[in-house]
This record gives sequence, structure tokens and C-alpha cells, in this order.
Amino acid sequence: MPSLKDIKKRIGTVKNTRQITAAMKMVSAAKLRRSQDAVMAARPYSDKMQEVLSRLAQRDSGEEHPLLEERGKGKALVVLITADRGLCGGFNTNISKMAEKFIRENPEGYEDFELFLVGRKGNEYLKRRAGMKIVKVHEYLVGSTQVTYPTAALLGQEIIELYQSDDYDGVFLIYNAFQSVMSQELTVRQLLPIKPGEVDEEELVVDYIYEPSTSEVLGQILPKNVEVQIFRALLEAVASEHGARMTAMDSASKNASEMISKLTLQYNRARQAAITRELMEIISGAESIK
Repeated sequence: MPSLKDIKKRIGTVKNTRQITAAMKMVSAAKLRRSQDAVMAARPYSDKMQEVLSRLAQRDSGEEHPLLEERGKGKALVVLITADRGLCGGFNTNISKMAEKFIRENPEGYEDFELFLVGRKGNEYLKRRAGMKIVKVHEYLVGSTQVTYPTAALLGQEIIELYQSDDYDGVFLIYNAFQSVMSQELTVRQLLPIKPGEVDEEELVVDYIYEPSTSEVLGQILPKNVEVQIFRALLEAVASEHGARMTAMDSASKNASEMISKLTLQYNRARQAAITRELMEIISGAESIK
């Protein structure tokens, strides 16, 4: 049975841990508000751009620009976005497992997959898994407070260069989409080539007029769309990370409080037993003197 000193020391340790988890929850709550506002501001622009380009892909043969061209089912690039830090519950593990499942089950029918990882935790998980081919890793690329568009633009340009090198026939983006503080949606999206959107039979597809030319317009807007979609995915992932960490730290603080209550009860019982034992010894000594 642990001594009173050991129990008291453990109570102090758990109290210190509770202070840390409570502070981390408050920090994540403050960062979450800014990240959530950024996500809500970026979604309408991202959705509208994706909608327009999906319609464009539906009416275009794909010969105008390589980013619209439908290729075979050879090799695909999977861009996975995770966090660089832990202490956020199953946030990183769940999205990493989903990427592994997507590659192993291969619902799109590709012959091979390679991984482009953004975030340290995804690399730590997947590099130990057999059959996972990692070609690029970016760690600590996203700041702890905000995501910048230039960062997303550089990532987008790098992915476009890999795709245009004809090494890959498709690019998929996997990330956590922010839903609420308590939930994040595991999301798989085809980034390249752009797939045609679903249009009702009665809906007329807009006939686009390109000025100065089709190739010049597409050459500007299609790479920009890739950058915008990556920017949104980064914003979603960061907001989801803060929400997951806030929830995890709240649970940790509650568990610490419960453990402190149990340890305090154990300490009081042990102290009472020690006092009772000393009283019994004193009474026994007094009786022996008589």
C-alpha cells in the first residue's frame, strides 16, 4: 500500500497536469475561433470556383489544358494533411488510417499510389506501414496560429509540377473537414484531374466565351483552383486540429479532477487508518502500564 507521502506527491503531480491541460484547452479555444472564421470565409469562394470548373470540365474535352485531361489508371498521388503536434485525441491517427485504407482498398482502381505528406504525425504513422510509398514530406509547414495563402500556393505549384511531369494520372486530397468542436469529417477529394459536376438534364450548361483565348484563361484559373482547394484544406485541417485538441484537453482535465478526488479519498482513508493505529498503540501502552 502506498504511503501518505507517496499519495500526496501523486495528488500534486495530477494537479499540475490538470493546470497544463486546462491552459492548453484555453489556448486551443482562442485559436479555434480565428481558424473557424477563416474556414467560413474561404468556403464560399472555394465551392463556387470548384463548381464553375466542374461545369467547364463537363463541356470541355480536356484537350485545352493538361489539368483537365482524363488519363489512365496508372499511378496516383495522395496528398495527406495531418498535424505536427499531438495531444488532440484520435485526430491524426484517424486521418492516417483513412489514407492507408484508401490506398489498400483502392476504390478508384489505380495500379499504384504514392504519398505526399503535410504534417509530422502522418509521416510518423505511415512510414512504419508496409507498402506505403512516401515521396515527399513537409513538416512544420503550417504555423500554429494561421494558414497563409502563399504557403498553400507553393504546395499547389509543387503538386502541379509533379502531375504535369506525367508521373501521376490522378491526385487525391485527404484531410479533416471542420464540422464543429466535437466532430471532424474525414474527407477524400479528387484534386486532379478536375471531374465533371453533376447537372440535371433540364439545366443548361453555360456556354463560356474565353478572352483572350481558351488556353490562356485555363492556364491561369486551373492552377489557381488547385491552390485555393489546398488552402481551404489546410484551413479546415488546422481548425479541426484545434477543435480536437480542445475536446481532448477538456476530457483530460475532467479525468484529472476525478483522479484527484479518488486520490484525496485514498489519502484521507490512509491518514485516518494511521491515526487510528497510533491511538490504538497509545491505548495499548497505557493499558500495559496499569
